[in-house]
Amino acid sequence: MESETVVGGRLVLDGGVVPGRVIVAGGRIATVEPDESEAAGPWVMPGFVDVHVHGWGGHDAMGPDGALDGMARALLRRGVTSFLPTAVTAPLEELRAFADRVRRWMPVACDDGAAPLGFNLEGPFISPQRVGAQNPTFVRAPADVPVADLEPLLQGLRLTTIAPESPGALTLIGWLRARGVVASLGHSVADAEAAQAGYDAGARTTTHLFNAMSGVHQHTPGLAAVALARDDVYTELIADGHHVDRVLWPLIVRTKPADRLILVSDAISLAGTAAERGVLGGLPVRVDGDRCTLVSNGALAGSVIALDTAVRNLARFGVDLPRVAAAASANPLALLGVTDRGRLAPGLRADLVELDDAYAVRRVMRAGVWHAGPTERTGEA
Repeated sequence: MESETVVGGRLVLDGGVVPGRVIVAGGRIATVEPDESEAAGPWVMPGFVDVHVHGWGGHDAMGPDGALDGMARALLRRGVTSFLPTAVTAPLEELRAFADRVRRWMPVACDDGAAPLGFNLEGPFISPQRVGAQNPTFVRAPADVPVADLEPLLQGLRLTTIAPESPGALTLIGWLRARGVVASLGHSVADAEAAQAGYDAGARTTTHLFNAMSGVHQHTPGLAAVALARDDVYTELIADGHHVDRVLWPLIVRTKPADRLILVSDAISLAGTAAERGVLGGLPVRVDGDRCTLVSNGALAGSVIALDTAVRNLARFGVDLPRVAAAASANPLALLGVTDRGRLAPGLRADLVELDDAYAVRRVMRAGVWHAGPTERTGEA
């Protein structure tokens, strides 16, 4: 007879928080049942899913062999059970090498780390005027790159950032959509018309809302305004308190439908380490507390949080836990078309996170197997 694992506590379900128990068998959720005796137990959420993360725990997604396992293990301890290793803007040959490494690694990825769902390319088809912390030397216009040069990138590519105003961008967005790749609008100076055209061409989400993009202005609305106004598109939010001021969080939460907000970390390899200096895409960066910036100009350069901090920040801010859980789990999976995990429901993969009363990770379940949470509660914004 197959053994069962019982997980009790305050279950964060689609419709609310219910004291109860999750019965796990064979790596999947067998039953979800209410039980008032579990009302004082831990918060139990679906495992977090980070679709935009460049590194963690000293491991760079674009690093040498072994870095991806190290990154996956570090992320799992923070509650991230699935993720997309994310590349920064780089020469096409480097991006192809990155793609090859991820593809070779995925079938043999460690069982004690976050599970890979493919990979994400944050560029190179971005605006040279909104590079953020990326290297402008490697920015390309879609019209200048033959699609034959992009074919080697397609297998495993799930998500990529494109500035819709770039020459050839709309054609590229449609070409990618026809091949199952999600285009995300970002790193852009698009006006409202260009942003609308990008979404209409097939882009489905928005890279780190408000950051490195045209914004909200009463006379000249840009990409951020259109992303907030359209109910059909997803938006990423880095909820570290630095990338988007907390004053704007209610605007985002009230504007975006509950199933269209996605929490991402945008974390770099320095996250989870004591190091104060490093490199991102060949550019020197420094860490001051929980803020990472370019040495050259002080611009934000990714983050040093994981999704557990983002979840904790939104929960403490007063956002309903079912909505927070959806932003950290179900919504990014829906964007990618992954249907076998991301909610506390029978038949789904048993990827779970237990949180204490302060919303800190206690332990993490990946496919029915428990793993320890972080040994130190660090990284709060």
